[in-house]
Amino acid sequence: MYNHSGLKEVVDRALKNLSYNREASRLTDPVKYILSIGGKRLRPVLALMACNLYSDTIDEAVLPAIGLEIFHNFTLVHDDIMDNAPVRRNFPTVHAKWDTNQAILSGDVMAFVANDCIMQAPADKLLKVFRVYNKAAIEVCIGQQLDMDYEKASIVSHEEYLRMIELKTAVLVAAAVKTGAIIGGADDKDAELLYEFGRNLGLAFQVQDDLLDVWGDTKVFGKTQGGDIVANKKTFPFVKAMETATGTQVKQLQELFSGSEPDPDVKVRKVVELYEQINLREITETLAYDYINKAFGFLQKVSVDESRKKEMTNLAISLIGRDH
Repeated sequence: MYNHSGLKEVVDRALKNLSYNREASRLTDPVKYILSIGGKRLRPVLALMACNLYSDTIDEAVLPAIGLEIFHNFTLVHDDIMDNAPVRRNFPTVHAKWDTNQAILSGDVMAFVANDCIMQAPADKLLKVFRVYNKAAIEVCIGQQLDMDYEKASIVSHEEYLRMIELKTAVLVAAAVKTGAIIGGADDKDAELLYEFGRNLGLAFQVQDDLLDVWGDTKVFGKTQGGDIVANKKTFPFVKAMETATGTQVKQLQELFSGSEPDPDVKVRKVVELYEQINLREITETLAYDYINKAFGFLQKVSVDESRKKEMTNLAISLIGRDH
């Protein structure tokens, strides 16, 4: 059995060894750049872990796994353009380092490079794998559209928000786990159980991310506390606050998120104070743990020996159990 660090090394090495068409280096340099600046490699690692549940040989899953990572990074390149974000993983975003047109085109080619990697799945499993991937890719785009729509909406329910993050974030995690399982030899029942494991894990991870933006330790989390608040993003604490706050509290939040407070540190402090009045930390933590418990419930039903699930279980625990 492979461990997490070993699988991450496999993924990083495979990404580094990708061959590119050399006819237009300006097209591919941004691709190499975005793939070289880090990231958890969560999706490909989970794909390889799922394959390893059923097979001691993971070679056939490596290229499809990194295809998922390349697709994920393609969405980040385009999301950064839409968000006008200058920094990604503490490095300049692709459009900031080059320009917007270059970022669009290099992002586009990443989608096709990802397709080519997915197509390297074993011939007898290719159709199943590609359908899982293509469905997830479409759903990720729907999630991004909903995200953009909700930025302009005055009211977003927590159900709408959770559906958006399910599409934008969780379905690709789910697709990664299912892809690895299919290549490893899982039957249809197990593949679907692992899809649901990944979907709930992805939801738990994103809700936890929302929590850590508000209450996380910057030294542990690696992000500036309140970054989403400063950017006026409607994360779970905000949409839940708008549903449960008093009229006065709602008015205060609306004013703060409309730019009434020019000092970002003061804005974050005031918003966090309001969130704590509404008990949002406990509500958000409870939701994250509900999702992770659902994820483990699906994993428990998968018909492989519990000892083979250890690495996947440990990875899931580490994602939701980060210090905060």
